[in-house]
Amino acid sequence: MLMIRLQRVGRKHEPTFRLVLTDSKNGPKSGKYVEVLGSYDPRRENKVEQFKVEEIKAWIAKGAKLSGTVHNFLVHKKVIAGKKLNVLPKKKPILKPVAEGEAAPAAAAPAPAPVA
Repeated sequence: MLMIRLQRVGRKHEPTFRLVLTDSKNGPKSGKYVEVLGSYDPRRENKVEQFKVEEIKAWIAKGAKLSGTVHNFLVHKKVIAGKKLNVLPKKKPILKPVAEGEAAPAAAAPAPAPVA
């Protein structure tokens, strides 16, 4: 499946990104892509982005999927319509450490039998 995603290029501490069309199985650092659809430089004061909007829309119409970040970026720039997606990692609940001699509270109490 083809995917439109950001590919980081540039030196250490100087990130710039390419918007590329690539196979979803290729890693973002592999350097393999089908076509470059634009670029993005977050370090510039005006956050320079140059996208080939018509080509992006054409590839989406052909079935290419967007990564979450690219989807949010294109929604923000009003290239595509829709709501932004939550792309942040899910938070895991903080578990209290269990002392060695104690059993977990859920495991200590057996479930009551259903009354028929």
